[in-house]
Amino acid sequence: MNREGSSATVAERTFWDRIRAWADRNMPTRESLEANRFLRPVAHRVLAPELWRFTRRSVPRGVALGMVTGIMIPVAQIFFSALLALPFRANIPVASLTTFLTNPFTTPPLWAFAYWVGRKILHFDATVPGQPIATHVANDSWLNWLWSEAGPALITGLVTITIISSILGYVISAVGWRLWIANKWRKRKKERAAAIGGQ
Repeated sequence: MNREGSSATVAERTFWDRIRAWADRNMPTRESLEANRFLRPVAHRVLAPELWRFTRRSVPRGVALGMVTGIMIPVAQIFFSALLALPFRANIPVASLTTFLTNPFTTPPLWAFAYWVGRKILHFDATVPGQPIATHVANDSWLNWLWSEAGPALITGLVTITIISSILGYVISAVGWRLWIANKWRKRKKERAAAIGGQ
């Protein structure tokens, strides 16, 4: 292998090592959830081994659930992810980790985009003569504008983005899981073939 290929491989490993280290730091543990006073009444169900196994079904469900709780629930996202994982049989660590896609850096642009999407869906400015949103912002109180127009548009946009993101997250993680498993099997076959050839 040449030097450029070797350095690219090292850089790739470093990137994935950083991702794994970040995930290990932020992924909730069974002990941390057991100690959570809000989850104590259902702790015996949340700590069920099947909710912590990484399988081809539980991981995509966890990603989809994490998208829903991460986008739609602004607080206590890990708590709600763990709670909702029960009926959906989703992987709790994956669901909790996926909620970190929404954070102080990504939430403001996400909400701005959600408002834009909701306004397009509800056709606020298209169905009423003039431009009522601009007029209300300029002449009316912010509270009234937030309650009557910005609120419905934001919620509509968030629901739309949540549905699309959770479906995409489920499909991408399911396909990614299959590709990862296939790659593992290919590596094992190569290692076995190399071991047999070296004998």
